[in-house]
Amino acid sequence: MAKRSTKRRHAQGVLNVQEFQRDDRRQRNLQVLDGGYQPANDVRDQAFVKHVRPKSKGQTALMEAIDTHSLCLALGPAGTGKTYIAIAKAVEALEGGKVGRIVLSRPAVEAGESLGFLPGAMEDKLAPYLRPLYDALTDRLSAKRLKALMAEGLIEIAPVGFMRGRTLNNAFVVIDEAQNCTYGQIKMLLTRLGWHSTMVVTGDPAQTDLLPDLSGLAGIADRLEEVNNIAVVRLGDADIVRHPLVASMLGVL
Repeated sequence: MAKRSTKRRHAQGVLNVQEFQRDDRRQRNLQVLDGGYQPANDVRDQAFVKHVRPKSKGQTALMEAIDTHSLCLALGPAGTGKTYIAIAKAVEALEGGKVGRIVLSRPAVEAGESLGFLPGAMEDKLAPYLRPLYDALTDRLSAKRLKALMAEGLIEIAPVGFMRGRTLNNAFVVIDEAQNCTYGQIKMLLTRLGWHSTMVVTGDPAQTDLLPDLSGLAGIADRLEEVNNIAVVRLGDADIVRHPLVASMLGVL
């Protein structure tokens, strides 16, 4: 009935078909911008894009490093897409059959304030700290499918404290907010890497919530940068894909 009504409105001259004709398929290929990302230059529609494409040279380097290295460290300011790209690559690897599971880990560190006592079971207490990972996964998968994959054990989200003693084989491992890990914690996490696995460590050394000189991300990145077959990608202000004011603020703060 709706289709017939539309044809009748078109025949009567009421409906302007040209207003509804768009070629969104040509807009799916995002351009890599030399000067960084600006919302005014973003020609994407709001539809879901199956494969994430880079918006800057730094993001291009990060995605290529993830594809070609078993261990990759992504360092950069907020809004550069470190976590999102890592999780998008993890979902892509899982759906493509390249890995058997996804393991996501994040330190349970409060951002400058104490949350106090949190009621509920262990999962309820850790949920506020792991919420950003759920948000990124939900953006790449539907909430229903994410729940099903977690129930099957194909996607696991765990705090850093529960990673000791494990060997992660045939997995895509993402360590998020690594700037809130000490040197010993990051060393422990890196040595969890098993056979046929990929690990991506993301963080911003300039925004640690630990006491001064406790974060081990910057020191470990400097040392691993000299090791063959390990990629250390350093993103900058030009790679920020959030509001342009974010890059401006980080430049002066």
